[in-house]
Amino acid sequence: MILITAPSRSVLPRTAVSLSDGCRRCYSTSQKSSGLHSFGFVSKGLKHRIFKASLITNPDDFAVGKYVGEYGFMNVTSYSSFQSGGPSDARNIEVPNVGYSSEDIERLRIQDIGEGKVKIRLYEGRVVKGPLQGVRVIFKVYPGRRAGGIEADMMAANELNCHASLQEDSKIVSENIQILLGGFETRTGEQWLAFRNDGIYSAADYAKVRSEGISKDIANTKQTIWPSFDGEGKFKRRRFFVIKLLNGAINGLAFMHDHDRLHQSIGPASVVLNTISEGEATYLVPRLRDLAFSVDIRYASLEAGTGPLSEGLWRRAFGAGAYSPLEKRAFGIADDIYEAGLLFAYLAFVPFCEIGVMDGLSLRRLFETTFQLDLAAAREYCNADDRMQEAVSFLDLGDGAGWELLQAMLNRDYRQRPIAEAVLNHRFMTGAVL
Repeated sequence: MILITAPSRSVLPRTAVSLSDGCRRCYSTSQKSSGLHSFGFVSKGLKHRIFKASLITNPDDFAVGKYVGEYGFMNVTSYSSFQSGGPSDARNIEVPNVGYSSEDIERLRIQDIGEGKVKIRLYEGRVVKGPLQGVRVIFKVYPGRRAGGIEADMMAANELNCHASLQEDSKIVSENIQILLGGFETRTGEQWLAFRNDGIYSAADYAKVRSEGISKDIANTKQTIWPSFDGEGKFKRRRFFVIKLLNGAINGLAFMHDHDRLHQSIGPASVVLNTISEGEATYLVPRLRDLAFSVDIRYASLEAGTGPLSEGLWRRAFGAGAYSPLEKRAFGIADDIYEAGLLFAYLAFVPFCEIGVMDGLSLRRLFETTFQLDLAAAREYCNADDRMQEAVSFLDLGDGAGWELLQAMLNRDYRQRPIAEAVLNHRFMTGAVL
């Protein structure tokens, strides 16, 4: 996993769902590294996949560099105001910020929030032996069972298994999904996953930087008689950058769905970027990461029953009337599309507003709770707030093409949501509106 260092040596990770079907946000602490040992992943069945995917499993082939940070999870559950089949009851909620105060939590009383016990450390490193010698990596370190419980083992095994499955055919690999290079287990039982280091920024980092930039520009404008803020040109470049970012993320999601995998934790911090400079948008390559809660949707797996990491998803599917393997598969894909819709909303608002005007939790609450997914009403509300004018104007492009796509992705009926390929072919995503 590739994450940017945040204040107090923390990092900004992706939220993920818990074994109790909770949603999670991150928090940070500090911890020292343990010694490395020989390979030995939790699931014996994974060794076959590792061999097929040609992953590096010898710890001596890696050199561990500096400590990047650590992150944990917070369970965020209970969207009780929705009926069965809607976006309710413990979904994955993207919360890229680590600084929510008690007042913020109280303001979001619709959710129950509790601390999870899995804490993951991050290190830079590189490959020092073999054909990939010199390649930079990011190590994602899951704690041993004593510190993280069986949940940490299952998360590590599931993430490795998912990447190995997606990378099984070296001729068909998506450039929009982070590449796993290998992994090993330490003497203390920690699971180390090594990912190719293709960037240190996430979509959440990009949005935060741009939002802070708007606040700074506004402050500077108030202090000078001759403002130099080129707002129109800057927002044109921003629109292009955001649409390309979304295209990459949805393209990665389409690849996963085509290869019988759900992401199940997609959000602003689960998309890694090789650049956040809008002047370098031509070279932008977004990549999905954080596949610890990915779900296998092959029909054989759906018929075999549910595992602890997918239990909440299938409980929601049952509540929505998806009983057969075919219906459950369709529900799971639609569930990913819904969360991708919230990612779309996040990137349509946060980078276009001053810092503090909008965040992921507030946006979700606005759409889901205040307006019950009536985006026409939500648009009128946002349009009345001058601080959201650029965001509204962005979604208004092409006679409201952005709102049209967003409404489709957030449709209350999962059967009516578009698949990823349809999202990519929508006129808003093709750039025709620009």
